[in-house]
This record gives sequence, C-alpha cells and structure tokens, in this order.
Amino acid sequence: MTHSFYVYGSYGFAVVLVAAVIGWTWLDGRLRRRELAELEAAGIRRRSTPKGAAQ
Repeated sequence: MTHSFYVYGSYGFAVVLVAAVIGWTWLDGRLRRRELAELEAAGIRRRSTPKGAAQ
C-alpha cells in the first residue's frame, strides 16, 4: 500500500461527509419551511409579526 491510498481515501471520505451535511441541511430546511407554512395556514403566527399586520 502507498500513501496515496490513504490520502485519496481521506479526501473521498471528507467529500462524502460534506455532501451528507449539505444534503441534510437542504432537506431539513425544506421540511421546516413546509412545517412553517402549515402552522401559518392554521392561523398560528410568528411572535415577531406585529399584531394585526396583514401579510
């Protein structure tokens, strides 16, 4: 075995790990936006929205 096996393996693992974190973040963001839309459709508003403000 050579050093290149370990170097390329480490880079490959890092790429897979970064891609997994990006994918997880993207999917979680979509789920949170969907959940927020469902809550707002049910009449539940954010606390930061002024009362009586039309959106």
